Amino acid sequence: MPLFQEFPYFRENLNMVPGRILFCFVTFLYSIPSLAQHSISIRSGKMQLNIQYGHSARISSLFINGQQVLDSAHGGFTAIATGGLAWSSRKLLAAPAITVTGDSTILDHIVYGDNRHQVREKWVFCKAPDAIRWRIERYYPAALEVDASAEPELDFDKTDTWDGAYQGYGGLAWFYLFNERLCTYGVHTNSSSFWNGRTGNGLEVTVDARGDKVAMKYTRTMDDRLAYGITTSAKDMICRYDSGTHRRRFIRGKTDVWASYAQPEGHTVRTVDLRYFDVNDRYGRGSFVGLDGRRIAAVLNTIARIGVIDSLHFGANSWHTPYGPICLHEQYIAQLGLGIDDPHYLRGYQSCLDFYRDHAIRPDGRVIARWAYSDEDMMPGQGTRDGFYEAQWGFLLDANPDFVSNVADLYDLTGDRNWVRTQQQACRRALDWILRRDSNGNGLVEMMTDSEKQKRGSDWIDIIWASYENAFVNAKLYHALVGWAAIERQLNSPSRAAAYEAFAARLKASFNKPVTAGGFWDETNHCYIHWRDKDGSPHGRNMVTPVNFMAIAYGICDDPSRQHAILDTIEAQMEREKLFFWPLCMRSYAPGEGNDWQWPFPNYENGDLFLSWGSIAVKAYASYKPAIAIKYIRNVLDQYGRDGLAFQRYGRKHQEGEGDDILAGNALSIVGLYQSIYGINPRYNRLYLDPHLTPELAGTLLRYSFHNKRLDIRLDAGRYMVADNKDTIACPRDFGFDRSGDRLSFFPGDSARPELTAIAKSPLRLTIGSWEAGHREWAQSGGPVSYIADGLIPLAWYDLTFGQAPAGRFRADRSGRVRFAIHRSGRVALREEGAGL
Repeated sequence: MPLFQEFPYFRENLNMVPGRILFCFVTFLYSIPSLAQHSISIRSGKMQLNIQYGHSARISSLFINGQQVLDSAHGGFTAIATGGLAWSSRKLLAAPAITVTGDSTILDHIVYGDNRHQVREKWVFCKAPDAIRWRIERYYPAALEVDASAEPELDFDKTDTWDGAYQGYGGLAWFYLFNERLCTYGVHTNSSSFWNGRTGNGLEVTVDARGDKVAMKYTRTMDDRLAYGITTSAKDMICRYDSGTHRRRFIRGKTDVWASYAQPEGHTVRTVDLRYFDVNDRYGRGSFVGLDGRRIAAVLNTIARIGVIDSLHFGANSWHTPYGPICLHEQYIAQLGLGIDDPHYLRGYQSCLDFYRDHAIRPDGRVIARWAYSDEDMMPGQGTRDGFYEAQWGFLLDANPDFVSNVADLYDLTGDRNWVRTQQQACRRALDWILRRDSNGNGLVEMMTDSEKQKRGSDWIDIIWASYENAFVNAKLYHALVGWAAIERQLNSPSRAAAYEAFAARLKASFNKPVTAGGFWDETNHCYIHWRDKDGSPHGRNMVTPVNFMAIAYGICDDPSRQHAILDTIEAQMEREKLFFWPLCMRSYAPGEGNDWQWPFPNYENGDLFLSWGSIAVKAYASYKPAIAIKYIRNVLDQYGRDGLAFQRYGRKHQEGEGDDILAGNALSIVGLYQSIYGINPRYNRLYLDPHLTPELAGTLLRYSFHNKRLDIRLDAGRYMVADNKDTIACPRDFGFDRSGDRLSFFPGDSARPELTAIAKSPLRLTIGSWEAGHREWAQSGGPVSYIADGLIPLAWYDLTFGQAPAGRFRADRSGRVRFAIHRSGRVALREEGAGL
């Protein structure tokens, strides 16, 4: 049993004769068939558990929708270890007492341990309409130094009984990655949702520890079971490894992921709810046309979450990585939430960004670039006690704008204005720190190095020696400034917003200047360069794809001729090389522009294929040639079918997976599919739908969660529809949708202001027709409806018609608004008086 393998006494003394004798003796005791055993069953909905009691107390079987999921020999039990010794409810000192009253089954006087260390427990099982509740009351007669505790442990029959378990903060324990015995992963959460995609069965486990902290761990045992253990304590559990850091959540060859903790004398009460769920009902994504929906769902449900290491540590490098790094210089962590589409992820990332705000931003505003299990990647002297550090390769300054971009993007995904207000000062400090690095006033911020000869990185491509004025960092900064300025206006800070907008405008103007005039545009190579040294020399003239894709996707490059030149040049070379995905650069960096081992080209950051830049590439192509974007999305889905995208990158020569990490960024082209092809763009006050479909995708029907509301989104050629469980809006062009209570709002295009609000008690469908400044038409199905038409000319007169008949004449108020009512289904038109005459 995994508990035995956890205790230092057994681990350190197993090869000594006394240790072997003791281990064999305890194992023998646990193997003795329990005498006078009895059993009782509890059913609730699609669940049934069987309890055995007598000389042991345990859950002997648990049926989920008819499937037995527990290991019959171990089942579910409680346990504790101290001083190198372990005991569990699977071997009691005396038979417990049982009482059955109504919907409650009580096992009392559960006692295990020895003369010095006894644990006394009372178990209460209650049936609920959709759950079975297990309350564990434990009494400690004396204070203990606890090496390990299970409250409880559930041993599932096989490692693949479940595909994985979603955590309460939106992360994922993915059992596919438990690729050897005694792999263990520990996290801080109070809920875990186990799922099996083949059976469609799900089991949600939630824990209430009455204010104490909850931790969970998952272990592949020596006999290939899946052991799931819940531990509670007054304080957060501390990781046992590594020496001096105590941050390692994933370990191999052992199970003691948590360090020992002090348990005072007294009572504890823990309530564990076991709840069945249907996987498709909870996580189903709809009906996909033209693409493999099963693979889309699999990539977004697994790969996209793999960078969530723990409840306060979100990134893109997986928890499975040997040193578990988090790069705070990645602007797409919130964007991953758009594709993951799980409110738990969004709430979890809010807490994470709060943690980063408080622990990863220095007093002067500089955002520390990384966090990891261990310090091997740290620049000497540049770490904090919380594990944040500057990378050995250089000060990676894109961490500052990326923190702000993630806050802004997450705000759109949640609409939580109270939360974003708590981040306002931190985002200002992060922006202001980097804006002060524009020493010459040209709108381009400068790095901490002046020349490539200093051999230090400054951005995500960390072993390429980008220095001084770096287009990669400045493109990210422009994106952050635009996003944050809009939030400052919402938070009633117009002067701040105007200042950030003005800086963004200067940045954009300088960015677009030719290299010969101090900008980044390379007329010779028809691309934006990577950086300029202080002496003005241009570097990275080799079509660095993230730089050029960001320039287009973020709206810096709004010259169609430049856009098309960049995108067509990249695609022509992709076709020549038959690459399945875009590389970091199309040609080689010049000698000296990066770490020596990046040559000969292509090698690693000098030319290999990193899938993390898929969403900006898809966005860059979506409004120009969406078929190209679809081609590479399909390639990624095909690659997932071959290897699960279980790599850090793909080598360019043979296009085979390389690297010992799995990056969540491997899912970003599929996130780009959602955002830029299907057009799903959550905004703080509406769902903005802006599709760029190719013909073969028409008829796609998506299920999507927006601001905790479940929506159905139908995408047909020239006709798009958004519906919730009450109301529907259909429109032939991009539009925004929101419903709050009885108010259904239509936003034309990407307007942040609704131009039609319908108030109706009964279900309503609006089909939008012509929508111009002086002439608006729509069809109403349902009624009666009270309308507010907004965005009109203040004090102008408007004629209302219903069907072919006049229905009223209205004068807009000083804010450009009129109010009227329509009582039944039909066609409605609102025309400015005299318009079209």
